[in-house]
Amino acid sequence: MKSGLVLCVLFFSLVACNKDDGGGEYTATPVALDIPQLFADNILPPVLPMDNPLTEEGIALGKKLFFDPILSANNTQACADCHRPENAFSDPRRFSVGIDGSLGNRNSMPLQNLAWNFDENFFWDGRSVSLEAQILEPVINPIEMANTWPNAVASLENDPEYPLLFEQAFNASQIDSTLVSKAIAQFLRTLISSDSKFDRFLRGEVPLTPQEENGLNVFMDETKGDCFHCHGNPINPLWTDNIFHNNGLDEFFTDRGRSLATGDPRDDGSFKSPSLRNLAFTAPYMHDGRFETLDEVIDHYSEGLVYSETIDPLMKKVSEGGVHLSPEEKADLKAFLLSLSDPSFINNPDFHN
Repeated sequence: MKSGLVLCVLFFSLVACNKDDGGGEYTATPVALDIPQLFADNILPPVLPMDNPLTEEGIALGKKLFFDPILSANNTQACADCHRPENAFSDPRRFSVGIDGSLGNRNSMPLQNLAWNFDENFFWDGRSVSLEAQILEPVINPIEMANTWPNAVASLENDPEYPLLFEQAFNASQIDSTLVSKAIAQFLRTLISSDSKFDRFLRGEVPLTPQEENGLNVFMDETKGDCFHCHGNPINPLWTDNIFHNNGLDEFFTDRGRSLATGDPRDDGSFKSPSLRNLAFTAPYMHDGRFETLDEVIDHYSEGLVYSETIDPLMKKVSEGGVHLSPEEKADLKAFLLSLSDPSFINNPDFHN
């Protein structure tokens, strides 16, 4: 009984420490997102929901939940198992493996700079309208964590640590799926990648090699790489337009992509443009991980484009099979694309368990 009394006193003392001096409503410790100057100078401010502001306690809770397998049905799989920090929060396997060995049909998307996802459409097909909503799905997906939210919440409530952590983060006496998703979303919004070699070049800190400079020119040339329409340019540090495109992978579709979310057959075969950041760490590539190397990706756009009825008009050279880069242009383009990778991002201790 004495030990139980001590625990109760400790719990209420910790909670009381987070009340304001006037005995008012609890307020978690606010955190301002650390926005890189390159982002502030070139793109709009990040999208942060009014009902889920960043706090020290919320971010810490979200990080713990992200790396904890407690949300899965058999306590064996965490979010981080399919979104690995060392792979820029993607999965090196073509398809992630669920708790019972089930395979999906899409490659795990990297998680970076999500606070600037301006269109608020998440997943390869954009079916979730917010980051918080996106987080809810893997827990109950039968080929991923295969749990139910009531069961996941019960596991958290019966855990010796989580009730207090939710109290500190949200002043919540009860845990629910909404608070879980809010906490994880707070952590994910802190995953900012902004220190690639190309970022340092733009800041005047390092030069590009002649090959990287040539590769940038290929990237920006409408008659050569013609990559910038979907993936941006040096003044867009996201390196994606966050829009959906049919990029000429197939004539017919086993995965209809965006049209599964919109119901519009004109969206068949369209998938969200991924960021070109951290390509050195995020293989395999494309929505279904069909390309194991960056060379294969470049070859696709150079001579592997396939016509379909919903092909994006930006694939202007589809009738010729692609843009037909020379071997030198391919090598230059690859060198430039790799300059967009950010080793400090994958090694940031704040992003690891």
